[in-house]
Amino acid sequence: MENIETLTLGEIVKRNYKAAAILEKFSLDFCCMGEQNFLEACKVSNLAPSLVVHELQKIHLEDSDEEDFNTWPLDVLVDYICERHHKYVGERIPLLNGYLNKLVEVHGSSHPELREIRKIFLEIGGELTAHMKKEEFILFPFIKKLERAKGTKLTVSSPLFGMVSSPVNMMKGDHLVEGGKCKRIAALTNNYQVPSDACNTYALTYQLLEEFETDLHLHVHLENNILFPKAIELEKEVNISGFF
Repeated sequence: MENIETLTLGEIVKRNYKAAAILEKFSLDFCCMGEQNFLEACKVSNLAPSLVVHELQKIHLEDSDEEDFNTWPLDVLVDYICERHHKYVGERIPLLNGYLNKLVEVHGSSHPELREIRKIFLEIGGELTAHMKKEEFILFPFIKKLERAKGTKLTVSSPLFGMVSSPVNMMKGDHLVEGGKCKRIAALTNNYQVPSDACNTYALTYQLLEEFETDLHLHVHLENNILFPKAIELEKEVNISGFF
């Protein structure tokens, strides 16, 4: 097993997604900040690395019963992201917007933070919807073409966006912004702690918001730490016409 302290946060989770829950427990951002070295991340968060390592060593980083996404062909991974995560986001956005509207109407006077939560989530919904469409119609189809051409003499037409790193950097920037907004919602909800005067809808909404953030973490991890770096490397192996 590699020394955990030499890995990035993203690499730790790539080896076993069970590590994600432990890093989240210590507020170490393995998705948007997945390229950060473990020791540096602990230093920034004022954490003793030994405490985190002790928790990580309780799981077997090289022996996981979780899906090993790192071994999947990129076209399969793309389809999984769309079917599992993009579909989930698309379904949850209108549901949560409706619940948040009800909460503001009923509890907004006694819990003014709900108005800010609704505003932020409305922004997340609109921005993520546009973001996913860019991936589904522009970036992901090209990645699938690269995967199909791998190991063959097939030539892939150069996309209008140029090198794959261009849209990848844009997508990673979006991830950072949306991740920050989810963190803001977590702070406003006191990490999704339901108030004592909350109704059942209130409790359900907080539960769904927490699940939404957790899903986004895996969603971003799969793209930032696995799909995107591999797509950039794969591009170098494939014949691309009109590529400069």
